[in-house]
This record gives sequence, C-alpha cells and structure tokens, in this order.
Amino acid sequence: MRRLGNRVNLSTVLGLAVARLGRAEVRPGPRGLLLADGYRLPFPVAGAFTVGDVLVTAGRWDAHRPALLEHEERHSWQWFWCAGLPFLPAYGVCLVWSVLRTGDRAAANVFERRAGLALGGYREVPVRPLVPAARAALSRRRPRPRT
Repeated sequence: MRRLGNRVNLSTVLGLAVARLGRAEVRPGPRGLLLADGYRLPFPVAGAFTVGDVLVTAGRWDAHRPALLEHEERHSWQWFWCAGLPFLPAYGVCLVWSVLRTGDRAAANVFERRAGLALGGYREVPVRPLVPAARAALSRRRPRPRT
C-alpha cells in the first residue's frame, strides 16, 4: 500500500530525482524501499534522509545501524500519510517548532518523534519556555545597530 501510494503521489519519483541529482546509486532494499548510496550534495545536512520510498545516504546503507533504516522507513510512511509533497512544508514547520521549543531540529519535531528519535540517532532535549525562546530567536534575527 505504501509503495503504491508513494508512487501515485509522486514522492518516490521525486526521491529518485533527488538521488540522481546527488549522483547516488539506487538499489532495491527491504519491504519495497529503494536504497540510495553515495549521495554527494551538501543539502540536506543529515546522515540519511527519505523522499517517498527512497532512503538516501552519503555513505552506504550497509554501514549504517539497522535502527536507522527502520527510522527512515517510518519517514516513508509519513510521506504516504501526507499524500506526498505536503510532507515537505509540514516537516519544515515541525522543524522550526522543534528549534524554537528545544534548540534542536528533531527533539520536538513530531515527524522525528514518531519515526523514533533514538532509532534516528537523535536525543531527547528538554522543552524550554516558549516566550523566552521566541525572544531569543527574534533577537538573533534582528540586525545589531552599528556603533
């Protein structure tokens, strides 16, 4: 079901395009996943990432912990449940929320939490009060007056 859905919603097609753009080598993986090894672009900054049913890494999937594959497979289900491309802005909003709440891109990101923080190599980070965190974030963005 996931595999068909991610092909129909074009997220796997996008994943194959991203892998090709990054000059990764794609091969069949378990449970209908596609494993892309040797990704060469600097973005996104991650040990691995998933687009549709394509799991991408700069290294080789054989060298990663099996738990990371499970974590990334859960992201492929998230692509399915978000009907493809809506996953990207939804993930972006959750990433910003996580940084605001914890200073970490994953700790309060619902997508990373549901994929298993520990499986993905992420750690728990305590939530910080919202108002001081927002003030801190805004003060970093404002240009400082020159003296």
